[in-house]
Amino acid sequence: MKKWMVIIISAILLLAGCSSKTTGSNSANVSQELTYASTSDVVGLSPILTNDSVSANVIMQVYETLFKRNPKTMEIEPLLAESYTNPDDKTWEITLKKGVKFQDGTDFNAEAVKYTFDKFRDPKTAAPRASLLEPIQSVNVIDDYKVEIKTKYPYGPLLAALAHTAASIVSPEADKNSDLMKTPVGTGPFKFVSWTPGDQIVLEANKDYWNGAPKLKKVTFKVVPEVSTAISMLQTGKVQFIDALPSEQIKRLESIKNVKVTKAEGTPVYYLGFNMKKAPMNNLAFRQAVAYGLDRKAYINQLNGLGVEGNSVIGPKVFGYDQSEEKVGYSYDLEKAKKLIKDNGFEGKEVKMLVPNRDMYMKMAEIAQSQMTEIGLKVKLETMEWGTFLDAATKGQYDVTFLGWANSTADGSELLYPNFHSDNVGSSNRISYSNKQFDQLVNESRQTIDQNARKEKLKEANELLVKDAPVIVMNQGVVTSAVDQSVKGIEIDPTGQWSLYNVHRE
Repeated sequence: MKKWMVIIISAILLLAGCSSKTTGSNSANVSQELTYASTSDVVGLSPILTNDSVSANVIMQVYETLFKRNPKTMEIEPLLAESYTNPDDKTWEITLKKGVKFQDGTDFNAEAVKYTFDKFRDPKTAAPRASLLEPIQSVNVIDDYKVEIKTKYPYGPLLAALAHTAASIVSPEADKNSDLMKTPVGTGPFKFVSWTPGDQIVLEANKDYWNGAPKLKKVTFKVVPEVSTAISMLQTGKVQFIDALPSEQIKRLESIKNVKVTKAEGTPVYYLGFNMKKAPMNNLAFRQAVAYGLDRKAYINQLNGLGVEGNSVIGPKVFGYDQSEEKVGYSYDLEKAKKLIKDNGFEGKEVKMLVPNRDMYMKMAEIAQSQMTEIGLKVKLETMEWGTFLDAATKGQYDVTFLGWANSTADGSELLYPNFHSDNVGSSNRISYSNKQFDQLVNESRQTIDQNARKEKLKEANELLVKDAPVIVMNQGVVTSAVDQSVKGIEIDPTGQWSLYNVHRE
């Protein structure tokens, strides 16, 4: 009798063990909640009134755009749009998806698109990314699900602009009756629940989402000012997702057993820029000497895989990139750099290097200062807080400095135009570069809808820029993430953006 009792109890325990194991591997029985940690709080939750990556991370879950960029192919694809046609070079007729509703129950339609873009372009709105839709002349409703966009001139990057988070479609009803900066209402897979400033934002699944409800039931965006603290929370399971990883923390993250680290080539570019309004920075020989004198590999080697070497200003993940441009620039040649400095009378020249107090830029500056000193220059470092730095750089209060561009549209025209076209000297063109031939090429890359023609003009403009060297590329960016092993389905776009729609835990 005792023998049979032992056998029965053993069988029960074995079955219980098998049952437990099966349940543990079933995602339906794992909490479908996710916490993401960021070192900063959002500026606000309206796509029209914000232009920062922290806010965009939340906005992308709540709102949607007419088009999206495929994270794998980088091709533009319809999202809230169904299709589009070009009756002529300055007209875009966009057919919209039917049956889509905003999270307040109102209909998504052509009137909502017109309302959003008209408000975005209205000078009274003062949208921080207003230049994105500046080429649009008018937005007209053809019928409930077809909208016509007229541009001032043929504008090739329009679809890329319409895929930008800032061009997300808002609920007109919600915008008129509430403050979208505090209570967002879009068509996306997640709905806003609450925002405790300085602490967290909570979203929940939109059960009525037009493409099917997401698997995650709840998403929390947690503000964790210290990266090291966020990593500890990831290690203990209090946080399941962080991104934009600092290079000095990569080895620590990769050593944590329950964490998966991903790194992929991205669209950002970081560079040393010369103040083109001051001598000798406006002398090509001086810029060439610095370019030859910078051993950029020494910098990239410190990034633990978070930087890609290259000479081309337009990077591999940006529309308009041509690999042949990598051979056009200036490779490290210490003797050639010293000779240019000596032959042109630059020896002992004092150079003011302005640097924002961010780790990445400080690393660039330390290496560049040492190497520029080695070729015969006297380099004085001046560091500033980010906001103060941007103001000083815009005013040209430096000789050389370090800048970057995220390339959120992943379009070469929208990299070259804001940063280096003479139209933008005194604003986003902080190096005050002015070159009529370059301007013309950039204009031609923007003012046609023939994408092959655009690529050719971008190749010519980029080659001219690399040879003229008003900037020297320090590295092309790498986008990163670290997630708990239970999280499946996260894809980081080369622009650094991500959607949680296809994410679940198991």
